[in-house]
This record gives sequence, structure tokens and C-alpha cells, in this order.
Amino acid sequence: MSKADRPDQPNSADRFNEEKQTYAVRGADKPDLEAGIAAIRNVWNTLPANPGVYRMQDARGDVLYVGKARALKSRVSNYTQVEPLPQRLKRMVALTRSMTIVTTNSEAEALLLEAQLIKRYRPAYNVLLRDDKSFPFILLRADHDYPCIHKHRGARKAKGDYFGPFASAGSVNQTLNALEKLFLLRSCSDSYFKQRDRPCLLYQIKRCSAPCVDRISKPDYAELVADAKAFLSGKSTDVQSKLATEMEAASDEMDFERAAMLRDRLKALTFIQGSQAINAQGLGDADIYAMARKEGHACVQAFFIRGGQNWGHRSFFPTHISGLEDAEILASMLGQFYEEVPPAKLILLDRDLPETALMAEALGERAGRKVEISIPQRGDRVRLLQQAARNATEALDRRIAESTTQNKLLAEMAELFELSEPPQRIEIYDNSHIQGSNAIGGMVVAGPEGFIKNQYRKFNIKRGETVPGDDFGMMREVFQRRFARALEEDPDRERDWPDLVLIDGGKGQMSVVKEALEEIGVEDVPLIAVSKGPDRNAGRETFHFPDGRAFDLPVNAPVLYYLQRLRDEAHRFAIGGHRAKRSKAITSSPLDEIGGIGPARKKALLLHFGTAKAVRSASLEDLQQAPGVSASVAQKVHDYYHA
Repeated sequence: MSKADRPDQPNSADRFNEEKQTYAVRGADKPDLEAGIAAIRNVWNTLPANPGVYRMQDARGDVLYVGKARALKSRVSNYTQVEPLPQRLKRMVALTRSMTIVTTNSEAEALLLEAQLIKRYRPAYNVLLRDDKSFPFILLRADHDYPCIHKHRGARKAKGDYFGPFASAGSVNQTLNALEKLFLLRSCSDSYFKQRDRPCLLYQIKRCSAPCVDRISKPDYAELVADAKAFLSGKSTDVQSKLATEMEAASDEMDFERAAMLRDRLKALTFIQGSQAINAQGLGDADIYAMARKEGHACVQAFFIRGGQNWGHRSFFPTHISGLEDAEILASMLGQFYEEVPPAKLILLDRDLPETALMAEALGERAGRKVEISIPQRGDRVRLLQQAARNATEALDRRIAESTTQNKLLAEMAELFELSEPPQRIEIYDNSHIQGSNAIGGMVVAGPEGFIKNQYRKFNIKRGETVPGDDFGMMREVFQRRFARALEEDPDRERDWPDLVLIDGGKGQMSVVKEALEEIGVEDVPLIAVSKGPDRNAGRETFHFPDGRAFDLPVNAPVLYYLQRLRDEAHRFAIGGHRAKRSKAITSSPLDEIGGIGPARKKALLLHFGTAKAVRSASLEDLQQAPGVSASVAQKVHDYYHA
């Protein structure tokens, strides 16, 4: 649990009293070991013996590696002695052409900054924790007379108590559903709360106490809030005893309706306690990690325990792990994970880290309290770690099996679409609109490990020459914008360049895309158009080559199912972007187009005149009579509509 009113921990490099310098040596962008050593030595000659973080960069300034050091001068000197280095690091040195140095006050600060910069730059030679979504929390608001409880993701800016992290949206939703039955706290927004004049359905099904229409007093609701806090803080036994006592008293007083309500709440509490996958009683707040490694892959299994309750588990599969020790991988994963999630008071590991005490100190600085890292040797804690280790091994076995299947599918795609090798980056494109309005182009990206969601892109169709509703014109605009920018930013085609492009459409879309790319000088990107069969039935798709050839696949072919998933994901993403744009357009107002008129003035004008149309037809004198509207604002609005 963390308090929102606690001062936020700084989240950027500015939190350190740092001295930042960038050093560069010009050279070719191809690997050159001597040039790399020269660049590093040039930096080393000026380095202090202070703690800090260093970034190694290639000729274009892309970050290759981020590292931290207790003494920068001695740590960086290791890279000038290349003979003992593994082949992986020799290649990194050969690509290095510049370095950026940041000095910090302590090694613990350097460790925190290192994790932050790895998350920001995702260097090719660091262990990377791939996780596309932030972790959900339960937020119990504290800025209302009748606080609400709901799921929360992202920055913890709202005032209230945060409980988490939960391992998944499913686990937090399950807990929230039980909490609503148990404590009858509202989950609606403040605006919805204000508008109610009778109880909503949640009150009827006994999942809310209806404070919006005074079905519960403020002191009684505050008592429910206090019980919810106690439960989420690990005092579920106290809450259970209290509910049992109240139920018995209600039964003795012949208040059977209240007794039945309390019985149902006790059942909800028992459900939460009985749904725990592991027995974590007496553990308090703890995070448990165990690691498995096999066939070049690694899995770190995490259990999240809060208040003695299991709030779910998550499997992590770090990448760029070749040549590294298991403990190094685990340490890097923990540093990056806790960059965004507050650490528990206790962290249990199945192995020692290279610098366990330093990691505990750094995490304690981030959390603003003591954090203990322990490697238990006996008792219940060892059994919990053994369970986590079994989960890690099983998850890794599933991952390897899935990876093998995925590699087979990619190899089959390479053969089907006449590629030189299995594609590592597949881009899929689709458009969405309604009769040309709120048109959106969508691009999704997939690779050997699945969809790469942080690479997805939306394109607002905005060119004047693109006719609304013209699917071919929209596809032309999307491809020209995407690949013209790619050529400008990456002329050597070394980053984010597709090995295969799938287009949702048939011969017409293929012809337009091919022509659009030829106009900007791109003629060697493999293109395949995917058109639905008769009656747009899935399973009868036709695949079109740029030269006009086409073929179908058997309806039960595994590679066909995979291609359908790729196309469906692009369709889902494009439709989602279109719907979001349409919803925003519905709630927009013509007054939004008037520059210099803020939300408060727009609201005042609409409240006074009733509609935007009435504002448009109002005289200058009428505009000046609107409350909160100055003479200058009235003149600006009048001039906009009558100039």
C-alpha cells in the first residue's frame, strides 16, 4: 500500500545532483574495435572516481548499453582491456563511438538511475524486462464524503489509499467484485453520484449501500470505509470477527434481514480468503521471486503478497540474456520492475544477487522506508519459494513450446511468401471509418514473441487530397507517411524496418500500396494483401502478391489461423482508434475552435445561451451580458463568428 499524499518519488534523472557530460569520437558506423577503444579511452582520461552511470552510444547516438559504477574511472577502464571480455561485449565496444556520463551522490542513486535509463532507452546490450502494461491497483479515494473504490492504472496522483500491485486485471476485478459485496462501497464516478435521485442497480443486487440517495448515513459509510482499509491492509480476521458478532446480534434482535445481509458479506469475505493460490498468512507485505532458465530462455516468477493475501502472480521473460549469470539477470529485472511499482517491505529471492545490500538500499530510497531482501533457508518461506520455482519452470516450458510453434509458423510464412528468412518484424495495416468520417489508419506489429504493442501506430487521415471514404486513398496516405518518415529517420534500414507487410484488402489495395511506395523510392519491402473470401467468411481468405499472383490456404492450416489473428488484431486496433476519435468528436463543441477561450469561459457561454448555435447568433451586447465573460472575450467570440 502507498499513500497518494506522500510526496512523489522523483522519476527522472533530475532527481540526482548530477554532473552530465557527453564525449564523442567520430568514426564509421560499422563495427571497428580500435575506434571503439579510442572513444572509450577518450572518456576514461577525464573521468572522476565518483559513483555514476555511463551510456555507451553508437555513431548515430543510439544507446547500446547503460551501466552503473561505484567508481566510474575504474569501471570504464575495463572496456579498454578487450581480451578478457566475452564476444558479446567486444562487439558492443566495436560499435561504441561516444559515451554519456552522469555522476551521482552514491552508488544506490546510480543503481536507481541505471534502471530508469534502461527502461527509457531499451539498449540492445542490457537485459530488458518486456512488459507492455502497467500493473493495476485498487484505489480507495479520500477526496469525497463518500469515498469510492475502483481499479487504477498509471500515475498515482489522486488522493487516497492505493493497494497493490495486482498481477493482472482479472485478479483485481475479482477482488473488487468481492469487496463490493463485502463492504458495499460505491464504485461510480462523482458526476454520476451527484445526478442520482434513486438507487442504481448495484444497490438492488446488494453491491452498494446507495449513499447517493442517503440510504446510509455518513458515519456508517465511514465505518465501511475503515473496514475496507483494515481488510486490504491484512486485518481480515478482525473484519471477519466483527461481521460475525454483528450477525449474531442482529439474529438475537430478530432483525433477520440485516442478519442475512451480514451473512452474505461474510460469504464474500470467505470467498476472498479461500481463493488464495498460496498460503501467505503471517507474511504481511512481500514480493516473492524465483527464476528458471533453459535453452537460452529465462523466466522469473513473481508472487505479490499484500496484507497476508495473495494478489496474483506474473511470469516475466527478460530478453538480451545471452552470456549473463542468472543472478545478474534477476538483479536487472528487479531494478527495472521497481522503477514503476513500489517495492514491498520484504522481498524473498531464491538466490543471492551480485549486490544484495546495495539493491535493498536503493529500493529503500525509492520507497521512502526500509526494504529487506532475504534468501530464506528453511520454513514456510522456503516452501513459498519452491512453489514459485515450480511455476517458473512450468511457465518457461510453455514459453519454449510456444516459441517452437511460433518459429515453425514464421518459417512456413517465409516459404509461402517467398522470403529469404523467417520474418522478425511483421507490420499489418487496416483502415476504419464510417462513410469517411473520423477516418483512422492502424498499424500493428508482431514478431517471434508475439505482438509488440509499444510499436503500434495510429494515423489520422488528414491530407486534403484524400477523399473521405476512399479506402484506396487512405491506404496510400498511411503508407507514404509511414515509410517516408522511416526513410528520413533510418535511411540505412537498421531499426524498425519490416520484413513483411500485410495489407487488409485485395488487388486494389495492393496496387495502391505498391504505387505509393514506389513514389517515395521504396521497392523492396515484401507486400502481401489479405482479402476475405465469398461472403467475407473467415477461413476462405485469398493472399495476393504484388505481381498479381494469388493463392488460398487449406481452411485448417495452422499458418492460416496465425495470419487471421494478425489481421484481426489490426482490425481491432483500427476500429478502436476510430471509435475513440468518434467519441471525442461527439463531445466536442464548435466553441473549441475559438482560440484563447478556455474551458471555464466555454462553459459559462453554454450555460447562459443553452447551445453553441445560440452563442453563434448572439449579438455583442448579449455576449457581454453572460456571467464570467469579459468584454474582450465577448469581442473575440463575436469577431470569430461575424468577421
